[in-house]
Amino acid sequence: MADTPRFNPKDPAHDPAEGEGPIPRQQTGEQQAEPDTGKPAVHPVDEKLPPLKMATTGLQHVAAMYAGVVAPPLIVGAAVGLSATELTFLTGACLFTAGLATFLQTLGLWNIGARLPFVNGVTFAGVAPMLAVVDSTDDKKDALPIIFGAVIVAGVLGFIGAPFFSKLVRFFPPVVTGTVITLIGVSLMPVAFGWAQGPSPDAPDFGSATNLGLAGITLLVVLLLRRFTSGFVKQIAVLLGLVIGTVIAIPFGATDFGPVAEADIIGFPTPFHFGPPQFALAAIISLCVVMVVSMTESTADMLALGEIVDKPADEKTIAAGLRADTLGSAISPIFNGFMCSAFAQNIGLVAMTRIRSRFVVAAGGGFLVLMGLCPIAASLIAVVPRPVLGGAGVVLFGSVAASGIQTLVKAGLEKDNNVLIVAVSLAVGIIPITAPEFYHAFPETAKIILDSGISTGCVAAVLLNLVFNHLGRGQGRDSDDVTAPMEPAADLPAHRQGAGAH
Repeated sequence: MADTPRFNPKDPAHDPAEGEGPIPRQQTGEQQAEPDTGKPAVHPVDEKLPPLKMATTGLQHVAAMYAGVVAPPLIVGAAVGLSATELTFLTGACLFTAGLATFLQTLGLWNIGARLPFVNGVTFAGVAPMLAVVDSTDDKKDALPIIFGAVIVAGVLGFIGAPFFSKLVRFFPPVVTGTVITLIGVSLMPVAFGWAQGPSPDAPDFGSATNLGLAGITLLVVLLLRRFTSGFVKQIAVLLGLVIGTVIAIPFGATDFGPVAEADIIGFPTPFHFGPPQFALAAIISLCVVMVVSMTESTADMLALGEIVDKPADEKTIAAGLRADTLGSAISPIFNGFMCSAFAQNIGLVAMTRIRSRFVVAAGGGFLVLMGLCPIAASLIAVVPRPVLGGAGVVLFGSVAASGIQTLVKAGLEKDNNVLIVAVSLAVGIIPITAPEFYHAFPETAKIILDSGISTGCVAAVLLNLVFNHLGRGQGRDSDDVTAPMEPAADLPAHRQGAGAH
């Protein structure tokens, strides 16, 4: 990587509350002494904000990822046939374990945790195989213990393999990371559009003008706050947009306060509440595949977040982050939770607010633990209508894609090799979005990987980068600049026309 400007806390360009331009990059983990005091400068990732600011911005992270955390337990719990009380318990357990995993990732323990503003929660990649386990289990009461046993094994194996998996970071130059970051944002956009239409496709008002209007109003509020406010108010624009959107939704009957009235004040996720873990080979293999997919996406997410917060993730950071993911997954079933992974949507929040402190996200982890222990607190977030979340999601997920484009600008797209890498990788990555049934004829195990555009796009970018920029004659064409994606050789200057020949 090229040398980049170092962090200077007295430079207004580095103040998260000031300026509108992209955040300049810095040296990984490097501190520079202040000329007047001689004290080392604190990187924004390690900055501790005032308590009120930390709490509100942490709550903003929880609001952004809440729907993603509660969706898997609601879906799997319903398939198992849990009662409303048991379903609430399972959801609270997943919130609790998401908070523990977020603590591991942000605060760190020994060589565990990337120590970046990284939110962890239940990965949606495991929903399909978990439903397959439920369908193949004769006694549905055994389904959750079988799932929990498989997650524990997958987590332990992933923890052991994390240092080896992290060595793949050398295969992620800017042309690869930029492509993956862009794919993360693009892949998340359908989630925001789905939220904007309503809570359920089966509902009669799904996609109604009212729901889309609420999403549009929320988006407009966030944009207005970002445009016409400054400082702290500007930084919590998404949280304020969610609150204002929820209030506006009340007269339309889109805000349901029922969860608050029915929730208990205190509730602890009793270990192995649904029974001791059971270990079935088929379920273990299936969840191990999910773990590999999850680790691939987490690696891409860490690289993306490292670029956004100006603290590029190296091999050591990725290994520590993967250890947090996998250890969190291994511990989660003890408290009746599922496999944990990084939440890409929160990367968009970091990119948009420019608040890079990992302690802010740790505060969000504290809220998650609190909601797991206090169901009535969790229900307050559940009050936010799904269309309101959708309106805010457009900004959050779009910010991730924009960050990817910024990285691609630095990746040397004047080189025809890199143009081809980006073009094909993006095409492969958006297949699950544009053609959801494209892989319908493949085995279910293969579809777990193929239906993840982030994973397939990431693999395609890595392989193409190796082929075009590292193997054989690919290196010889690395300097072939283009002014258009597929510039004909005849259009090159005379002295360049034979550059690629050997």
